[in-house]
Amino acid sequence: MNYIWSNLKHRAFLTALTVIAVMVTVALFSLLLMSKDGVEQGAEKGYGPFEVVIGADGSESQLVLNSFYRVGAPTGNIPYDTLRQVEESGEAESAFGMTTGDSHEGYPIVGIDPAYFVTRYEDRSLAEGKLYSAQGEVTVGYTVAKALNLQIGDTFSGAHGLVEHVELKEEGHEEDDHEEGHEEEGHAEGHEGDAHDSFIYTVTGILPKLGTADDRAIFTTMDYAWAVHGLDEEHREITAIIVKPETLLGAQTIKQQFDELDNVQAVYSSKAVADVLNMVDTGSELLLIVMLVCALLAASTLLLALLSSIQERKRDVGLLRLIGKSRAYILTCLIGEGVALTAAGVVLGIAAGHIAAALLGDLVFTETGIQLEALRLATNEWQLMAGALAIGALASAVPAFRVYRTDALTLFRN
Repeated sequence: MNYIWSNLKHRAFLTALTVIAVMVTVALFSLLLMSKDGVEQGAEKGYGPFEVVIGADGSESQLVLNSFYRVGAPTGNIPYDTLRQVEESGEAESAFGMTTGDSHEGYPIVGIDPAYFVTRYEDRSLAEGKLYSAQGEVTVGYTVAKALNLQIGDTFSGAHGLVEHVELKEEGHEEDDHEEGHEEEGHAEGHEGDAHDSFIYTVTGILPKLGTADDRAIFTTMDYAWAVHGLDEEHREITAIIVKPETLLGAQTIKQQFDELDNVQAVYSSKAVADVLNMVDTGSELLLIVMLVCALLAASTLLLALLSSIQERKRDVGLLRLIGKSRAYILTCLIGEGVALTAAGVVLGIAAGHIAAALLGDLVFTETGIQLEALRLATNEWQLMAGALAIGALASAVPAFRVYRTDALTLFRN
């Protein structure tokens, strides 16, 4: 070990460069594995006990992603009476209608019965305040409250669609300044914008950190959407219905029954999520190819560093052989240097990856909904470490055996 350590210190700059190359590659791989775990775990628990979703005809994946993960736009609306039909079918243990489509500062406003939280999360108490109970009251997700610095009693207004309210108002002012001649054409849109601006929400509660997309949403009563858009009782619509069936057979019955309705589809949540995960896996494979190229570059850097080191120590190797040092001792010293460099890079890389995940975790979750678990090793991270060490040993063995097989006197003279 002393011999290896003295060689590493003697070539400090190249040693540091090699360790950094390995560290960066391992850190990137570590973050990729944590991200993949975050996507899969978030998808698995993202829909909770609600095995069936009912909504307007369109993409099954889009319906599920919007209903549970707050991603994308709704597929459309369905009659409010559809919820009553589900409840009266006798096959649903619980069913909740949802109204979506509005937002505040980019965070979706979701109208749903407060009993949804008890059904999905059981007895979790709120971080602050209480659940909404009247029109205009809202309970905000953990991430929303943190990002927007919302407190109990704060008020705000919403906007149509998933756009930032401030930007919407700024665009509205620009249109007022530059399109004064088109007041009649923009009357309907202006009226809707005024309705959103004049409807005030009051924060009554803040949810605890749930680790789901609900952390990034604002919840209120379902009738907010009808009030904002001026819909009377006969024209009330909802965006989707999420259903916790009594039994698996009940789930199948509900799907068959409501698939037959015009402009309505019923979707198995697990199937739609599996389809999305298959697409994510394809993207991960492409990213993995890029990462493997980085790994090859790191391995090449390691190989070049070891070749340079061994070339400088040919005389030492020859001397060791002449004084009778065993083959095992010499090869252990030569290969050990490469393994030591790789091990240092691997340890620092894993540490750097997890530190980055801890520092960026909240930002990544806020922007993408992906939860990075910085305090535990990701799936296959042990294999990553073992593979990196194996590559380091292999890269070390090639120049080591090449030098050892050369005649000892020749090595010493050179």
